Amino acid sequence: MANYEEFVDLKYKPKATDVVALFRVKVPKWSTPKRAYGAVAAESSVGTWSEMKSTHFKHVQKVAAKVFDVKGDWIKIAYPEEHFEAGNMSQILASIAGNVFGMKAVDSLRLEDIQFTKKIVKSFPGPKFGREGIRKIFGVKKRPLMLSVAKPKVGLTTKEHVEIGRQIWEGGLDLLKDDENLANQSFNPFNKRVVDSLKVRDKIEKKTGEKKSYLINITGPTVKEMEKRAKFVKAQGGEYIMIDIITTGWSAVHSMREICDDLGLAIHAHRAMHGAMTRDKYQGFSMHCVAKCARLLGVDQLHIGTANIGKLVGSEQEVLELEKMITQDKYKSNNLTLNQEWYGTKPVFPVSSGGLHPLIIDKVMDKMGTNIMLQIGGGIHGHPMGSFAGAKAMREAVEAYLDGIDLAVAAKKSKELKTALDIWGRKGTR
Repeated sequence: MANYEEFVDLKYKPKATDVVALFRVKVPKWSTPKRAYGAVAAESSVGTWSEMKSTHFKHVQKVAAKVFDVKGDWIKIAYPEEHFEAGNMSQILASIAGNVFGMKAVDSLRLEDIQFTKKIVKSFPGPKFGREGIRKIFGVKKRPLMLSVAKPKVGLTTKEHVEIGRQIWEGGLDLLKDDENLANQSFNPFNKRVVDSLKVRDKIEKKTGEKKSYLINITGPTVKEMEKRAKFVKAQGGEYIMIDIITTGWSAVHSMREICDDLGLAIHAHRAMHGAMTRDKYQGFSMHCVAKCARLLGVDQLHIGTANIGKLVGSEQEVLELEKMITQDKYKSNNLTLNQEWYGTKPVFPVSSGGLHPLIIDKVMDKMGTNIMLQIGGGIHGHPMGSFAGAKAMREAVEAYLDGIDLAVAAKKSKELKTALDIWGRKGTR
């Protein structure tokens, strides 16, 4: 049997050229902590289940991982950066978050964070536009940008989909968004949806004098097909594409970042399927890691949650740390994360979404600030007067907050906002 304990060295001091991973480990009753911790380091680097002479070759040991810190169930492992192919997220995660998660040597394993080196950070493109670049597209300096998904998320005809876009744009929202599972189905074909939506968008821009845009889901079966769809969006005057980054895969996202760089398109990242990895607190892959990888790969916008205000799982601390990590250049750790310097990588625009409506939007901005994007679905389309009224009420609620006006006072001048406060005050958020 392999001597996993050799991969534990609590006297080791990580170098600036070491990638550091923070894991949460549950040790089996039949094992020892040192063996279980060492197994994680060994199996995610150069070790295996059997003893081999080649493992001890000097040049092999140069890329071996070491457990160097243990606090309760939490361990830190250092990986020499030479262990990885710079700029290859799929290879990096195949090591740190690969076969090691299926080992019997641990009862459970969760990757909480990864601290990347300067070389690794610089090997990835990061966002093309980032938060400030997106604000320049819209000419909006301070107000949260607002978007809504056409609901129901699938099943609508193209005509119905476009009509919802018309209503929410005209009502004051900045962006229409496809949902994660709307692609190129027969009831709402991709090309027709793009053409018809952007034609209406152009008319609304002229009518309102405000910039409007559309987050078009180009997620497809191959990178070649996604490139084709992105080029079509660009040809029709679109500024954005949307990608389901988890289901599409890291290398495909990286490929689309390069393609969109050439096309001048911004990337909106949808995190569908993340909960399959992130929800269990003892097994899987944290949302912090998902967001960090997404920033490196170069998405411009990313859903991060609502700070425990809306309908989705995500504690206030977790969401606020996500916001800091994807926007700051020097992120300072807490007890659940690691420091990360971004070396000038542009900030990602945080998107708060999930169960929002005008009555609680002030609580989101109290916690997350106003330099965010607000995505509202049911809180707009569930308005008794329709999606236009829902969008208008949401815009008025946000502007009342920015102007320091109580919602009840603002609602006296708006039947749409008053109706929204009445209906959502009864329904609540769940």
